[in-house]
Amino acid sequence: MINLIVSELPQHSLIRFSGEDAQTFLHNQLSCDVAALMLSGSTYGSYCTPKGRVLASFLLWRSEQGYFMQLPFSLREGIQQQLSKFILRSKVKATDASSEYVTLGVAGKDATALLQRATGQAPKAVHEVAHTPEATVLKLPGDRYEIVTAKDKAPRLLETLAAETEKTTPEYWEWLDIRAGVPVILPATREAFVPQMLNLDLIGGVSLDKGCYPGQEIVARMHYRGTLKQRMYLANIAPGERPMPQDKLYSPDFGTQACGTIVNAARSPDGGYDALAVIQIASAKRGDVRWKSLDGLPLKLLQLPYSVTND
Repeated sequence: MINLIVSELPQHSLIRFSGEDAQTFLHNQLSCDVAALMLSGSTYGSYCTPKGRVLASFLLWRSEQGYFMQLPFSLREGIQQQLSKFILRSKVKATDASSEYVTLGVAGKDATALLQRATGQAPKAVHEVAHTPEATVLKLPGDRYEIVTAKDKAPRLLETLAAETEKTTPEYWEWLDIRAGVPVILPATREAFVPQMLNLDLIGGVSLDKGCYPGQEIVARMHYRGTLKQRMYLANIAPGERPMPQDKLYSPDFGTQACGTIVNAARSPDGGYDALAVIQIASAKRGDVRWKSLDGLPLKLLQLPYSVTND
């Protein structure tokens, strides 16, 4: 990885949930523990169908202005509309806050010191959040920070950061997400997975102690009955055509039936494409998984930064 990078992240959008019932409303709709979320913290999570299929994955945090849900630009409108259907008489307002803010990503071993100089605060622990007059700063897995700042403050802050970093593309940040084992649901993969298939339970995106939410029964049954047969893995695919979300994977033990699906893929600085892929646990153990066909390019499985339990 490049020593210290900064990237603008236009692929992200923001939904703001405000009002005195915002916490209760979101806690009853999302897979993560919203009630436990402090002003100083963030969490990954998912929004599911009643059948437990993930409609969106997201990063969620709080500020004095409400709860902010960060998710791909391509999903924002549909998810906002879907959640708004259930507000009913609750004192909650869901608004598109994307145009009010700019999101920047900073990564590298010296990122903490740089953020301290640029914004006045740099959270130390993963998922810790600092709110400063300049920006909201979130510490993410993999020596990374996101900076969410008002649109009028972004040019000056970006100039300050760029003076000490190498500017990279949004795709490089997507690669960092992949290497951190953080899945991003896109339109092509909506309703394709339950949260555990995406390892959301391993990165804090699923609470098994909270009450009901859409899909909760399916998620709980999969955990307590041990019926999970697929997990998400990190893999590299040789240079060539770019793998795409929803591309199917195959292995000899499943024959012509797909054994997995690409979730996200991005060009790797080390060559080829790194991908997050949901794969049958049995096929991943055998190690012979191919992209798009039984004769396709093999997936070289890599080590995720957290342990994947083979349920």
